[in-house]
Amino acid sequence: MRVYIDTSVFNRPFDDQTQPRIILETQALRTILQLAENGDLEIVGSSILDYENSRNTNPIRQSWVNRCLQLAKTHQPLQKEIIQRAKMLEQEGVKQVDALHLASAEIAQGDIFLACDDRLLRRYQGPLKAMNPVNFVLELTEVTE
Repeated sequence: MRVYIDTSVFNRPFDDQTQPRIILETQALRTILQLAENGDLEIVGSSILDYENSRNTNPIRQSWVNRCLQLAKTHQPLQKEIIQRAKMLEQEGVKQVDALHLASAEIAQGDIFLACDDRLLRRYQGPLKAMNPVNFVLELTEVTE
């Protein structure tokens, strides 16, 4: 399973950990990273993730995200098809950088797109399954009897 993780998810450990939702999303990220380290899922990186992280002015956050991105088995470079698809997504109300992330994930043939942005997850209508990291972990670890 190929998973594209939005920058919002990678940065969750640095957000206000007194909020229950943020705590859950942080724990979900830890679980996802552990699954990737164990080879149970494949993280997809991209030039857009690299670019967005390079603009982070907090060196500790930037270093953390860089270490997380080193787990990526696949790296999607920016290409014309991504820009074209991103423009289509923008017309559907998706913000520019989010559209570039989604288009990168689609071109890289990801299976899942993870983000903490509810608005983005509601607006996206594409071939990827877009979801919150908590819901992803719950779905992934669901026990069927």
